[in-house]
Amino acid sequence: MTEQDDWEREFDHRWANSAEHKEPSARARMLAARWKESPPDPAPFRAEADPVRRRASWASTAVVFGCVIVVMVLIGLVQFGSSH
Repeated sequence: MTEQDDWEREFDHRWANSAEHKEPSARARMLAARWKESPPDPAPFRAEADPVRRRASWASTAVVFGCVIVVMVLIGLVQFGSSH
């Protein structure tokens, strides 16, 4: 592309962004039409998400101890292999 094409494209963006009236997107028009017939229930701005199901504390503890044991075994194998 030439510099003239870049300038023309930038000019078109500036011209479009400076328009007084911008048409809403198709989704915005669809929601406006749907909500006109049946408005949504009111909800707080930052509604709490569904509570996250947590694993039992014993399961987390078992995973941590399992990882520690695996690391200890690997270190032991590396040291045993390097000494022989």
